[in-house]
Amino acid sequence: MGTVAALYRYPVKSMLGEELTRAEVTTRGLTGDRRFAVLDGSGAVGSAKHPRKWGELLRCRSRLVGTGAAGAAGAARVELPDGTVLSAGAAELDARLSDLLSRPVRVSDVPPEHGALERAVPEYPGGVPDVLRAGAVVDGTGSTITSGRVSPGTFLDFGAVHLLTTASLRRLRMLHPGGDFDPRRFRPNLLVDVPDVDGFPEDSWAGATLRIGRALLRVTVPTPRCAVPTLGHDELPADPGVMRAVAREHRVPVLTLGALACLGVYADVLEPGTVETGDAVTVRSARQ
Repeated sequence: MGTVAALYRYPVKSMLGEELTRAEVTTRGLTGDRRFAVLDGSGAVGSAKHPRKWGELLRCRSRLVGTGAAGAAGAARVELPDGTVLSAGAAELDARLSDLLSRPVRVSDVPPEHGALERAVPEYPGGVPDVLRAGAVVDGTGSTITSGRVSPGTFLDFGAVHLLTTASLRRLRMLHPGGDFDPRRFRPNLLVDVPDVDGFPEDSWAGATLRIGRALLRVTVPTPRCAVPTLGHDELPADPGVMRAVAREHRVPVLTLGALACLGVYADVLEPGTVETGDAVTVRSARQ
């Protein structure tokens, strides 16, 4: 059906990550992905989904170092906006990030039991479920937000692996030619190249299994999008129109939450294994 065009890992949640040619996929996702996060005293897990509070994290880059031969996760290094590189867990890194975010924070590899995940509420329809929009509050930054939880025992939002296809990005470029649909804006783990497919092929994958390299994944739900794709990423400038285009052109049902602006899918890992760029991606429908 397609091939793996790119692999991405984000060792520290909501920081820029690293592009890989090979990755070990475990039941928790790509080894080292979202292994660390920035936490503050309120119990919030740092996420650029709340740009006014955490958006500065996207000016930092995280990389994993010291991985073993079997792909076991090592330590993380963080490159700050001024180019300084410090190790996750270092007191100096916590101090520098506290200065960057204007409040005390620390980097941790231990997910809090009740880690809050805050999300800014966009004006366009489909940005958050209507039931959550009705209960949104204005916080100290002046942002209207909702608050949920990270996936238990992890710093993941929901699924272990996030996949996105070139076909979906190609379709959006056609529908909104002025938008910058660079895949890095959407922070997938796997970018799947499907050159001969039009539209949004992921929409038909719910419940399907994907054989990718030595790993076997099961697609669970579409990926609801937040404000992050509109923000500046490294050399990519901010583009507020990106998510308005997604919301206008691609709102799909998600569980019992109604039709949401989605792009890509989440998947669970049924069989761990190695995945490399160029690996074939085979889809087996849930009905087969």
